[in-house]
Amino acid sequence: MTKTTRVMLAVLAVCGTSAALAQSSVTLYGRINTSVEHQKLGNASATGLVSSGSYLGFTGTEDLGNGLKAGFVLEGTVEADTGGTGYSFDRQSELNLSGNFGMLRLGSFDPYSYTVTADAISMHNHDAGPTGDKLYDGVLWGGNKIAYRTPTIAGFDAEVQYQFGEKQKNPDLTVPVLGKTTGTHKNGWDLGVNYANGPLGLGFGYSNLKYSDVAAVSGAQTKFSQFALRASYEIGDLTLGAYYQKQDTKAANQKAKRDVYRVSAKYVIGASELHANIGQASKYKVNGTKTGNSATQWTLAYNYNLSKRTKVYALYSNLSHTESAGIDFKGSFTMDPSNGSDKFRTMGIGIRHFF
Repeated sequence: MTKTTRVMLAVLAVCGTSAALAQSSVTLYGRINTSVEHQKLGNASATGLVSSGSYLGFTGTEDLGNGLKAGFVLEGTVEADTGGTGYSFDRQSELNLSGNFGMLRLGSFDPYSYTVTADAISMHNHDAGPTGDKLYDGVLWGGNKIAYRTPTIAGFDAEVQYQFGEKQKNPDLTVPVLGKTTGTHKNGWDLGVNYANGPLGLGFGYSNLKYSDVAAVSGAQTKFSQFALRASYEIGDLTLGAYYQKQDTKAANQKAKRDVYRVSAKYVIGASELHANIGQASKYKVNGTKTGNSATQWTLAYNYNLSKRTKVYALYSNLSHTESAGIDFKGSFTMDPSNGSDKFRTMGIGIRHFF
């Protein structure tokens, strides 16, 4: 083999490697969202930094040819206020295969029923932090999922998810009719349907999850289910959104139901955005009798876009009841009100940056 031949083969090898690398890509992305907030729970209060939904992620795809692609997403929470410890891919961890047939997903990701309903109208802060939606109750969180998403046809797409229980114990399970307890996670499934056509958006979601051997109901099976409907519409610089959710829990001989509503609005004036939303969760109806408290949450916010990726904002949010309404949220700081009130309020200013 001549020297010239060896050089030509080396060049061809490098070109071949470059071509292979060009068919695949890995992207680093994330969001840093930090605010200074003054929060109150009853007559207790605290002021400090809050990291609201900050994350760091990696996503990649490989072109397999003939319209087929392999991909992955690894995304984990970042505590931007403290630097955090023990980083893991707790937000999303999936491997997928996509093509003209749609997409097959394996791993841990949000229920699509949530993505196309409550999350789709969370326009202020992407449903994160103290002003995130505390009334919507998702069912199929976590991993061990397999999912199929259809291609988009005439504005419609859908995704069905199946979650393997793998007999995992949940040590902090909240059953509306029983309170805090434990149980063995069984299998569950989730369905989300989305429609987008110009200014109009519609969504439907349904989830069903089962637990067995729930404490205080040993041997019985506890079922959680929910369905939700969402609509949104853009009128020039004004965007309106709303959803309705029905929550349903069955444990032993007890049944608990709750209705949740939320409406939201965003109005754009140049680089400024005005945000408002209000939600209502009814009292739980247990075996036909209302119990506990209802809850109302509302938020007012102002965003100013410094660029396409960076904005500053100011907010105020009020949640009428937390624990007494079956809502597991007590703010970002350790607060112990002496008057027993579980009313929550927060006000603050912050910066959010995407990369």
